[in-house]
Amino acid sequence: MMEPLRGFQDGYLISLNLGTPPQVIQVYMDTGSDLTWVPCGNITFECMECDDYRNYKLVATFSPSYSSSSTRDICTSPFCPNVHSSDNPYDPCAMAGCSISSLVRGTCPRPCPSFSYNYGAGGLIIGSLTRDTLRIHGGVPPVLREAPSFCFGCVGSTYREPIGIAGFGKGALSLPSQLGFLQKGFCHCFLGYKFANNPNVTSPLVIGDLAVSSKEDHQFTPMLKSPIYPNSYYVGLEGISVGNGTIIEGPLSLKSFDLEGNGGMLIDSGTTYTHLPEPFYSHLLSELGSRITYMRSNELEERTGFDLCYKIPCSNISCSHDLPTISLHFLNSVKLTLPEEDCFYAVGAPKDSLVVKCLLFQIMDDDYGPAGVLGSFQQQNMEVVYDLEKERIGFLPMDCASSAAYYGLHQK
Repeated sequence: MMEPLRGFQDGYLISLNLGTPPQVIQVYMDTGSDLTWVPCGNITFECMECDDYRNYKLVATFSPSYSSSSTRDICTSPFCPNVHSSDNPYDPCAMAGCSISSLVRGTCPRPCPSFSYNYGAGGLIIGSLTRDTLRIHGGVPPVLREAPSFCFGCVGSTYREPIGIAGFGKGALSLPSQLGFLQKGFCHCFLGYKFANNPNVTSPLVIGDLAVSSKEDHQFTPMLKSPIYPNSYYVGLEGISVGNGTIIEGPLSLKSFDLEGNGGMLIDSGTTYTHLPEPFYSHLLSELGSRITYMRSNELEERTGFDLCYKIPCSNISCSHDLPTISLHFLNSVKLTLPEEDCFYAVGAPKDSLVVKCLLFQIMDDDYGPAGVLGSFQQQNMEVVYDLEKERIGFLPMDCASSAAYYGLHQK
């Protein structure tokens, strides 16, 4: 399976071709969750606190009534207790009002009850499980193929979640799991955010054998297994180095889990910026501050909420590119040196021969769950391989525009 991803706002969109006749809905690709969902209803879809997206015409909604192949999932489906986070498979059918005899026999035909689903950043969705035909591009060259009875959330109302999501976690509900690719894996190569909102330039997403084969040039670090979030992708971060400096050693929590299951470095395409715990994060800021001699922009730091913003000299041709490199050191002696554009970003146009660039790392606020998060911004122009067969994550910096052309995904 090969699909193009398009940069938009603070993430990457994949187009879902759902229903009969097909309806095309663009949703965020998210490695940090399982459920795939789309906004439903031409008029009735409601999103609270989504003002930032009001001016975009992107948010198409799916209409089950316009699809001849659309059905509600039933309460005896294995996906129903999954979406309700229930350990008891009888719970959804009991909620639906099924009789005890039909519960025991597993024959109750009633629809799976509506569900609510929470996201780590505070988002919330409410919807119902629906099944319909999903069309995907498979093979080389890509040919449109049908995956009948694909299960997804048909969502009527959300809080801070204006755009649907394609879940790429390891759970049963995830898109790669339902399509039978979890025994292999997938890879993506995110184009730089400078191409965001450009419909003609796309990033390649490859799922299946082609995604994990012939990757000898990649550096691989083992996947860690979280006892409380087994469907998420974790790696162990040992430390960070700045330029040619010594490694700033990270806390043990970034490469292991405590007795309650907290810890590890989560890889999450649904989180924009990389988050690090204290005091490790402050050590990184101090090391960068000691090496960068440009003037700080306190005004932009206060306005944007980023902790390090610098005034970089610019000419008519280009701006200075002598900011120090940042390297992430993962388990298995993997050293990943990030491109400058993955770390520092111009937050405005040049003015008076200066441009302000800010460090796009942030502090990890939560004391539970992952100890750190590797966000999508730090995965730009880098092929990331999720080798699920060998339980490892691979990295290789590359020009993702060339990668997209190799897979034949550039639009004419």
